[in-house]
Formats: sequence, structure tokens, C-alpha cells
Amino acid sequence: MAGLDKRVSSYEEALAGLEDGMTVLAGGFGLCGIPENLIAEIRRRGVKDLTVVSNNCGVDGFGLGVLLEDRQIRKMIASYVGENALFEQQLLNGELEVELTPQGTLAEKMRAGGAGIPAFYTATGYGTPVAEGKEVREIDGRHYILEHAIRGDFAIVKGWKADHFGNVVYRHTAQNFNPLAATAGKITVVEVEEIVEPGELEPSQIHTPGIYVDRIIQGSFEKRIEKRTLRD
Repeated sequence: MAGLDKRVSSYEEALAGLEDGMTVLAGGFGLCGIPENLIAEIRRRGVKDLTVVSNNCGVDGFGLGVLLEDRQIRKMIASYVGENALFEQQLLNGELEVELTPQGTLAEKMRAGGAGIPAFYTATGYGTPVAEGKEVREIDGRHYILEHAIRGDFAIVKGWKADHFGNVVYRHTAQNFNPLAATAGKITVVEVEEIVEPGELEPSQIHTPGIYVDRIIQGSFEKRIEKRTLRD
């Protein structure tokens, strides 16, 4: 059983093998459920020319936004730009290649990649610039465009709890894109708030089975709130 233990003791070990030019899938939505310490380690390593796939690119100064500051991202595949002024600036200046993808399509691209499905048809985006250059097929009188699955060299994921074998549970809305990203990385690294002994997780509550996970590390998290809203 010891050979199944996927715990690592440092963030340097967690991202061992990450190199320039790789594709990284990142879980999270806004600042909710982001693998903030793994992102910090990518920044510390100084790898460049990355293609990053995530719902958005964090905010100025936090989350994936810190990788923009050091010009480490060459291409961003995302569904949303709006909360990051540097992201917008680099896009408009032509410094950053951006592939905007409808949110549901992006989620399905990751899910398909993890399921071994190379491509799928969707009606989303037909008749818009999203469909330009893509195969179109009519099925039962409706038009669909062919979208290709996404896989990454690394997937970085934020969980709540995990056991030694890499079985992961997410907490509430922090689940978001994390389980999708977790399935689609050649190497999947999950950072969690707590690592428990094998057998402590209720099997029916596990969101990502350990078969998808290569490395687990326990960290502490700032959990910054993106937009704090208070009643008068």
C-alpha cells in the first residue's frame, strides 16, 4: 500500500518537471477554489511561454494574475477577462494570445479530455465568431460546431480534503472547475487544506478518485474574497 502514497512534502517537489512551453490546466472560478500556492510556485520557478487553461486569469496581483506580471503566460484559454486589468491590457496590446471560449464549452473540453473523448459537437457558438474555422454539422435540423477536447501537461487543483492515495473532496462552490481539470492533466497536482488517513473519507462523498491524481500536498490558504458585498 505504501507505493500508492501520493503525498509530497514541498511545492518544489509538487511541480517537479514543469518546463517552459507546457500547458497548465488550473481549477478555480474567480478567486474561489484556486490553487494559490501552486500558482505561487509556478511564479517562483520562472517558467515561461506557458499555455494556461482556466475559467479566468485571477485578478491583478493575485491568483493566475501574478503570472501575467512576470510575462510567464504566452497563451490563455479562458471564458472571462473582466476582473483583470493587466489581462485586458496585454490582450489589447497583442502581448498575450487569448482564446475566449464559452464557459460551458470550456468545461466540456476539460471533461472530454479527461474521459478520452477527442472532440464533441455543441450548438453553443454556432453563427458567432466562436465557430469560425470549425467543422459544422447539422443534426436533426440543428447546427452544431465541432470542439476539440483539452488536455494539459500539468493540472493544478485546489481541494478541501484528501487521503494519502489522492482521493479528493471539494467544499461547496470551490468544486467549480477543479474536478474537471483534475481528470485532464498528464500530471495532476492537488493542494488541500487537510490530508486524512486512508478510510476516513466517506467513499460516496469523494469527488475526484485518486486514480486521476499524481501528487498531493497540504497547504495553508489566504482565500481572498474577490468582491466583498455587505448590507447597509
